[in-house]
Amino acid sequence: MTLEQRFPAASPIEVGKLVDELGTEPEGGRLKVGDPRIVEFLTKFARKLLAPATARRFPELASLGFFLRKGEIAKALATLETSGDALRFPRGLVFHVPPANVDTIFVYSWALSALAGNHNVVRVSSRSAGAAEAVLEALNAALSEVEPTVARAIASTQRMVTYDRSDAISGALSLAADLRVIWGGDTSVAALRQYPLAPHARDLTFPDRSSFAVASVAGWQGASEAERLVAAEGFYNDSYWFDQAACSSPRAVFWVGDADAARVAGSEFRTLLAGVLETKQHVTEPAMAVQKRVSAYGAAVDGLVTTISFDGAGPDTNGLATLELADPAVLPREWLGAGTFANSSVASLSELVRIVLRKDQTVTQFGFTKEELVAFATELAGRGVDRIVPFGSALTFSAVWDGYDLLAEFSRLVSVAG
Repeated sequence: MTLEQRFPAASPIEVGKLVDELGTEPEGGRLKVGDPRIVEFLTKFARKLLAPATARRFPELASLGFFLRKGEIAKALATLETSGDALRFPRGLVFHVPPANVDTIFVYSWALSALAGNHNVVRVSSRSAGAAEAVLEALNAALSEVEPTVARAIASTQRMVTYDRSDAISGALSLAADLRVIWGGDTSVAALRQYPLAPHARDLTFPDRSSFAVASVAGWQGASEAERLVAAEGFYNDSYWFDQAACSSPRAVFWVGDADAARVAGSEFRTLLAGVLETKQHVTEPAMAVQKRVSAYGAAVDGLVTTISFDGAGPDTNGLATLELADPAVLPREWLGAGTFANSSVASLSELVRIVLRKDQTVTQFGFTKEELVAFATELAGRGVDRIVPFGSALTFSAVWDGYDLLAEFSRLVSVAG
């Protein structure tokens, strides 16, 4: 029952020994919420991610680096200030199980938990590559550059490990945890829940979610060419990073306004998006091209769509697949292949209220006023949708995610009455 230690990089370790080591008090005393040792390490780590070579190769890591800048950390920690008789403390040991298909989400989850003063063990998938490997390299490099006492405190309380599927290891880590964080969908949640937690512990789960985009026809008509291009570029980032597999990436686009004008606006938008794909030199791999056509034609056979179009520019004519919905209320929420979008129009945002399900997470928007969006969220009344953000911000992580205030979830309150 050994685990590969990815951070800090070390020889394999028995799960029982790992649990024992994570349960010891670090040099310099127990971690606190907002512990300066954690802040020092995270800001050093952020600089590694923001290095030009890393940021150019993995743009998503630049977003992570900005998220972990010292000023951003201070703003996040300010939300945890307590008053009156309440004191805030760490929860204890947190076991994180992130998804393999979005291979940097584990860093956000771990970093916020560490900022809350917790000891953490993160299972990094053996299938993770690319950006995840760059993250682990940056973490180990940052550890070598902080003060030795800080490095020892980090190394004794924060671990990232990889292991093959093992009931014994997952069971031991679950039983030792004060909080278990499960990302990756319904199947992952169900699989991990078979391992019991200690009576006082609980799960924080991120099951299957879906997301869609809304664009105002009037907003599009009133936008400048530069604003339209920025919208198309933002939509590309929302959708094509992580091959549209991220829970917050839109899988459908609704044009809101006059139906005839919506067809024109949608066509103009797709032309711009195809141009962005060409500029980015996006290439649809052959297997993905087949996946997209199978999914699109399958939706047509099921009567969900009326027309299908494949658009692109340059050598890639499969970069963008548009499925015109027969009924906006019946949209496919599953992943259909990178760059595959259901498309429809509605007269108003209110028409979408009846369509929204609890599993709908992010609405990316273009061209609406803040008042219109607040009215839409108010009308939804909690039946679904956890965040409404502009085009280009779907993958921008925040300390409030899936309706959870994560820093608050990763800490606990103790009340003291005199």
